[in-house]
Amino acid sequence: MRIPDRVSAMAPPLGAAALALALLTGWTAVGGAGRARPVEATGPGWVLLPTAGAAPATAAFFTLRNPGDIPDELTSVGWQFGGRLTLKRHLHQGAAGRWEPVPDLPVPPGGELALTPEDADVLIADPPPLTAGQWVEFTLHFRRSPSLRVSAQVLPPGSRPR
Repeated sequence: MRIPDRVSAMAPPLGAAALALALLTGWTAVGGAGRARPVEATGPGWVLLPTAGAAPATAAFFTLRNPGDIPDELTSVGWQFGGRLTLKRHLHQGAAGRWEPVPDLPVPPGGELALTPEDADVLIADPPPLTAGQWVEFTLHFRRSPSLRVSAQVLPPGSRPR
């Protein structure tokens, strides 16, 4: 019995597809397709103590590390007092600048996201009364990683954690 030309013409592409599928399955099974690992905080965060008489807002800062091979994003932040917290990024324009809210902040694979007064932070509008040295709790939410609880210390202006 003779195999039709159509069937014999399809054999090489089907064989190549099956081989590619088998190789990709093996590559993924041994971790070659990237490893998602949860984002972690590299230490406690800090909150800027609002200055008396200034605008009723402050900011929180954290350093986050993504030990995995897959990018992630910080998508929102909550804290023990509730209320509205906003992710924001500073835009520098020469000696001046402004900030704008952002929907997320990237945490690159194998890299860090450092929230600082010069780059990006968490805006806390209308915070409750805070005192220098006080510790507060935050929950950070990510696109891929599980939520992360982080403590932050309230520090006076001009101070940074050591």
